Amino acid sequence: MKSTLAASFAPLALVALMALPAQTAQAEEAAAAPAASPLSFNISLVNEYRYRGISQSRLDPALQGGADYAFESGFYIGTWASTIKWIKDAPYNGGASVEIDVYGGYKTEIASGLTLDVGALSYIYPSNDLNPSANTTEIYGALSFGPVTAKYSHSVTNLFGTADSKGSGYLDVSATFDVGGGFTLVPHVGYQKVKNNDAGTYTDYSVTLNKDFAGFTFGAAIIGTDTKAYMGGPSMKNLGKDGFVVSVKKTF
Repeated sequence: MKSTLAASFAPLALVALMALPAQTAQAEEAAAAPAASPLSFNISLVNEYRYRGISQSRLDPALQGGADYAFESGFYIGTWASTIKWIKDAPYNGGASVEIDVYGGYKTEIASGLTLDVGALSYIYPSNDLNPSANTTEIYGALSFGPVTAKYSHSVTNLFGTADSKGSGYLDVSATFDVGGGFTLVPHVGYQKVKNNDAGTYTDYSVTLNKDFAGFTFGAAIIGTDTKAYMGGPSMKNLGKDGFVVSVKKTF
């Protein structure tokens, strides 16, 4: 995603929205996959790719897909990709029209009903020529109890092309509620702290409704942030404004 600040961090649409920029969502699904079929694939189409509240596709549609492998031991690995536009946006004009995520971790129950999930995730933007590079690596840890999950992600590199931002952190809390009829409701709130860049720090929020039907998962989410700092495209659109995101996903 872009920003009129010298901070450019793509995924800043960062988190958990709806088509759910898979990263964590995909990783958790992988860890929960049945032992009989540890390898799974997914493909999805969204009217807009948001990550941590910020649009990665300049408010336009995106095609996404990934693969996950869950080991019986609790370890998992996976990859996920999406079309993007933020790196090509002004003022960056930095090439790269695809985001590729590679992640791995370990998930286990540490007490009755309490699950720990730890791992690392690298966001890779092939051919990006930003300086600093948009490529980013985070380590993360999450605790889940009942329907609620709290997660913290910590960057061990600069954050999505933002200079001097190593050590930035993202804290989010979400919950998944079965509301009947095959529908699930997922409220979420997150806080992105950008080290050495107060202007790039913000809060994001979303409410997502998902429905499984005929082998597909359909989703609709209301997503927004409290920042106007992230702008992009020829018209310098506000990429963190409140928006409505819909998606359809197939896992096989």
